[in-house]
Amino acid sequence: MKIKRDFESCDRYKFDYTRCTVKKGFAQIDTSQDAHYYGTWANPFDLKIITYCEGDVTTQEAESVEEFVGAIHDLKRWNDDRGHRFIGIDPGFDEKLKARFEEIELGCYLH
Repeated sequence: MKIKRDFESCDRYKFDYTRCTVKKGFAQIDTSQDAHYYGTWANPFDLKIITYCEGDVTTQEAESVEEFVGAIHDLKRWNDDRGHRFIGIDPGFDEKLKARFEEIELGCYLH
């Protein structure tokens, strides 16, 4: 897994509306800790997970579908272990995005 860390002076809505949109292949990972200062998005086509937390941006890029799927399971487990409810993956109304998550066996997390 390639991991890149950056800092961006903004709030999470920059990611919602520009960088991590459904049109760009991203779905939002919904948890109980989501706020203007925190959010996570996943792209099952490019195998990327982007997390924004108070300006800190972490981009994980998997080298295989299996590694990406494992990272999503780890993300769920991390939230659950810390008392943050993992709500699921929100692909919006994009059928192609939804189908890709189902294809790589992450359909159980879709909501």
